Amino acid sequence: MPILVTGCAGFIGMHVARALLARGERVVGIDNLNDYYDPALKLARLAELERSGGDLTFHRLDFADATALDGALAEVEIDRIVHLGAQAGVRYSLESPATYIRSNLVGHANILELARHRRVTHLVYASSSSVYGGGTTLPMSVEQRADRPLSLYAATKRSDELLSESYAHLFAIPQTGLRFFTVYGPWGRPDMAMWLFTDAVLAGRPIRLFNHGRMRRDFTFIDDIVDGILRVLDRPPLADGQEKPGGSFSPHAVYNLGNSRSEELGRLVALIEQATGRAALVEQAEMQPGDMVDTYADTAITTRDTGFAARTSIDEGVPQFVRWFRDHFDR
Repeated sequence: MPILVTGCAGFIGMHVARALLARGERVVGIDNLNDYYDPALKLARLAELERSGGDLTFHRLDFADATALDGALAEVEIDRIVHLGAQAGVRYSLESPATYIRSNLVGHANILELARHRRVTHLVYASSSSVYGGGTTLPMSVEQRADRPLSLYAATKRSDELLSESYAHLFAIPQTGLRFFTVYGPWGRPDMAMWLFTDAVLAGRPIRLFNHGRMRRDFTFIDDIVDGILRVLDRPPLADGQEKPGGSFSPHAVYNLGNSRSEELGRLVALIEQATGRAALVEQAEMQPGDMVDTYADTAITTRDTGFAARTSIDEGVPQFVRWFRDHFDR
């Protein structure tokens, strides 16, 4: 039966849908193609999906609209769900909190209801490294508490985990939440550092380094993220009463997907300079509200349970992104 992929015109969603199609799965994709960033990029991703071939059906709809969601999928059989659609971005959550409440909370609840009524065999959903917030130690492990979110975005993602825990307990819906760590690569998002910095360097504009550059991130290449998602999708947690990663005794697991390395932003800038052959202009800026100073994934539990291991360093991944970026915009 088909696999439902939400946010299939998004960065991670497009790559996951393409990987599922490549292994012969039937995919039903949904996306509302909103204008958080240029919808032309989302349409280009959909065109890339169509060129890849395979059994893909696409519906343009907002999964926060329960009536539209149920109507579009009324005659569609669904076996599993990969729920990647969300309102992303830490800083935008300061400007438009209602957008996050609608997409990330109401929308997630709608997907849970869909999973319950369709009796899906596994719901894999996107969480975020942002849920770790303040007071965590490095590296960040799913065994740590995550109850001090620094942004509304992080609060909505942690709330999604709690909603999923409740549904797993009440209705025995097998679910896995994935805390992604700074995903980058071809077809990435224009609001993320990799894209912003590369675009600025090629255009001769200054790069703004927040917290005066004293920031570190666990940059994870998209191919490694997709590998992790597929590994998890094929291993639904069991309703066996045993404790799962993240602490649940219901069929609900939580894993980190990251590169397990914390890199200085200055090193990222240097690699972009090397890949573009141009020097960066840098402006120092104060820390932004809601940002985390450092992210660093502990993926030992993920590796133990799924065999996942990120293989792409930023030394390899940054040049791949820059090549794609130049090709895409024909610079």
